[in-house]
Amino acid sequence: MLLQAVFLDRDGTIGGSEHIEYPGELKLFPYTAKAIEQLQNQGIRVFSFTNQPGISRGEAAEEDFIKELNGFGLDGVYLCPHHHREGCICRKPGTGMLEKASADHNIDLNQCAVIGDRWTDIEAAKNAGCTAVLVLTGSGKKALEENHHRSTVPPDYVADHIADAVEWLLKAVKV
Repeated sequence: MLLQAVFLDRDGTIGGSEHIEYPGELKLFPYTAKAIEQLQNQGIRVFSFTNQPGISRGEAAEEDFIKELNGFGLDGVYLCPHHHREGCICRKPGTGMLEKASADHNIDLNQCAVIGDRWTDIEAAKNAGCTAVLVLTGSGKKALEENHHRSTVPPDYVADHIADAVEWLLKAVKV
C-alpha cells in the first residue's frame, strides 16, 4: 500500500486526555509535532479527524478548533460539530469526514490510515477502507479493554502513542 494521508483524532490522540479540551486548553504530547513532521517529510498529508459536539451545544466555536488544529501544522481540518443525536453523516463512526477529505484532496481512502484513541475511530477507518491504528493514550486503554474481545472490527495495530503509530505505519507501508 502507498500511504497518501493519515487522519488524526484530536483529544487523547495528539494531546490532551480522554476528555474534550476546548481550543486553548489542549496541549500536544511532546512527541506529536515530530510524528506529524515525519509523515509530512515522506510526502504523506496529515489531516485532523475529530468529533466536537460542544460546537452544536454552543460551548465552543468551530473556527477556534480549525484555527488551533491548523496551528499544529496539519494539512487540513475535518471536524464534526454535531451531537450524536443529530443524525449527521460526518460523526464517527460514520465516514463523512473521510469521504469529504478524499473528494477535496483526490485521495484514495484505501491508501490512508486513521490514528485514534476510541473505537469509533477504528470503526470509521474500517468503514472507509483505511488502515486503523488505536493508540493507548487518552481513552485508548479503556477502548481496547472494552472492545478487543467483542468487536468484529479490530484495529490493524495497537500503538502506545502517536509516535509509535507513525513508526509502525512508516515501516508497514510504502511511502
